[in-house]
Amino acid sequence: MATSRTRRVTMSEVAERAGVSRTTVSFVLNARADAAIPEETQARIRAAIEELGYRPNAGARALAAKRSEWYGLITEIVTAPFAVDVIKGAQDRAWADGKFLLITAGDTDPAMEAAAFDKLLEQRAEGLLYATTWHRAVKLPPAAREVPVVLVNCFDADGALPSVVPDEVAGGYTATGRLLDAGHRRIGFINLDAGIPAAVGRRLGYEQALREAGLGIDDSLVVPGHATADGGYAAACSLLDRTDRPTALFCGNDRTAMGAYDAIKERGLRIPDDIAVIGFDNQELIAAYLRPGLTTVALPFELMGAKGVDMLGALTAGQPLTTTQVTVDCPLIERSSV
Repeated sequence: MATSRTRRVTMSEVAERAGVSRTTVSFVLNARADAAIPEETQARIRAAIEELGYRPNAGARALAAKRSEWYGLITEIVTAPFAVDVIKGAQDRAWADGKFLLITAGDTDPAMEAAAFDKLLEQRAEGLLYATTWHRAVKLPPAAREVPVVLVNCFDADGALPSVVPDEVAGGYTATGRLLDAGHRRIGFINLDAGIPAAVGRRLGYEQALREAGLGIDDSLVVPGHATADGGYAAACSLLDRTDRPTALFCGNDRTAMGAYDAIKERGLRIPDDIAVIGFDNQELIAAYLRPGLTTVALPFELMGAKGVDMLGALTAGQPLTTTQVTVDCPLIERSSV
């Protein structure tokens, strides 16, 4: 049996109930201050709206006001843990500004991503956030230039769009500094794949901390872990089987740290008594449930989402940005591995 739908209340019915013209109702709905409608009349219209259950047509209001009160957010995988954090930060900040967030997955298919931009623009989104799950350069479709756009955890390959990114160098410095503060002087670094911004930045921070501590840079202590548990295991094995093995490991992400834990325990070593381990990212499902719990540096996805909305709000209001790239600190999350 077909399900019946409730008939939509019209603006004309609201006008009839309130005893005013349809134009007057429209002016009240669109907050037209220049219409000089008496407060008593406005109250009567609002009461009629409430009684009848009238819902304004969002598309028509957007056309009339030239503002939709919507921001769009495009991210690769909506259900990924990091994407959820970006969405939360952006959504909370947008709500505080009286805005709403339309969220869609861009996936890794260029055609699907272009369609996502087109659909959000069809909904008259005032501005767009584009977020990635890992820090890198991106190139967006031409439609991205039609409204203000802010990139989150990525940056424009052409340098034309503003962005919010993690401070990878400071994060690497923080992680290495924590190991130095614990008394370690021979620190191995299981890095990510060469050339990506996270790998470059985190290594620079690692080297900066060592130099400031008066220590030399031993390139043989830097081993790629390829951002995977298997890669972290293999890299840790190569470092731990040296006769001059390090007393601490800085792992480029928490997945490589998980692999390093296995290599350490296979050799009968204890964490942190025999060797300390620190990670990066703060993937809760890994870092909090390793034994012992993994001390790590967090990628501030929630804060990046919020700051992206701050920048988007300034752009949609026609305000110039003081900088085109905002870097966000990566905080240390203490657990039990150092």
